[in-house]
Amino acid sequence: MKLLLSFLVLVPISVALELAHAPALLVFSAAAAAIVPLSILLGRSTEEVAIHAGPSLGGFLNASLGNLAELIITLLALRQGLVEVAKASLTGSILGNLLLILGASLVAGGATQLKLTFNRRAAGVWSSMLALAVVGLGIPSAFALTHRDVPGGAPLMLSVIVAVFLLVIYFLQLFFVFRTHRAIVTAGIPEVHTQPQWSMKLALGVLVGSALLIGLESEILVGTISATVSILGWSEIFLGLVIIPIIGNAAEHATAVWVAAKHQMDLSLGIAVGSSTQIALLVAPVLVLASLIMGTPMDLVFTPFEVISLAMAVAIVSLIALDGESNWLEGAQLLTVYGILAVAFYYY
Repeated sequence: MKLLLSFLVLVPISVALELAHAPALLVFSAAAAAIVPLSILLGRSTEEVAIHAGPSLGGFLNASLGNLAELIITLLALRQGLVEVAKASLTGSILGNLLLILGASLVAGGATQLKLTFNRRAAGVWSSMLALAVVGLGIPSAFALTHRDVPGGAPLMLSVIVAVFLLVIYFLQLFFVFRTHRAIVTAGIPEVHTQPQWSMKLALGVLVGSALLIGLESEILVGTISATVSILGWSEIFLGLVIIPIIGNAAEHATAVWVAAKHQMDLSLGIAVGSSTQIALLVAPVLVLASLIMGTPMDLVFTPFEVISLAMAVAIVSLIALDGESNWLEGAQLLTVYGILAVAFYYY
């Protein structure tokens, strides 16, 4: 924690650079680096609040606030009119969790174990949720691709309706996971009765404070995106797909790999896949609905390449998880697929 707090010095540094009108790339880098310790601090404070709240409400809070940093960044991108960056960050987050983070987790766990095992029934639940999530995101894209002669507002209206359906199934999923079928989903995950290290007042204060600072840093970050991509020669899609998801999901990424190294593979799988489903079922619908209020409408129509990449990622992860076993080589294969996709999106 002391090391984490030392990195928070990046927050005033990034603000100072912004106020001094430093080069855009330097400001972008400082803001991006500052978001990482803030997102980790946000995750820690969320866990502390969840411990105070109890298992059911705590599980709901952890699930709902797990991608808060990502949501803040994308909302501010939308406010700046960077719709393509916001949309790309959605697919990038899902791909990053399924391929990069799960792959790194399998490598970390397989480094000291010959065979990694999962609870097959829990893996089946996560896989079906993930498949549903990707189908929901893919329908507006398929509609727009196959019906080019419909009125221009139809894809947006369809996206809004799909967003409402996805939000409904998200809350039904939470009820399933934390109430009616908790024993199935959490089977294999050791139940640890942790005592809170912080008071409820401190935890809430840190949660709100870190969220506000993430909002400040995200504002700085988003404000330099256009200049940064121009300097580096990157596309906004590549930035949204690869760079922003890594920044926004740093806390969950670190946790998934850490618990995998401690041989808690069911928990690691739940974090990686659960975060992906939350992006599709909660963050994406919230962005669609919020975009209407902001006056920068965002639909759920993604490029065919993004949809194909998502479908392939879900298929690969399902094949790995559903047999209940894995190893470090399959983790390396996931990392390879992610690397190939990252290069492809760089040239896209």
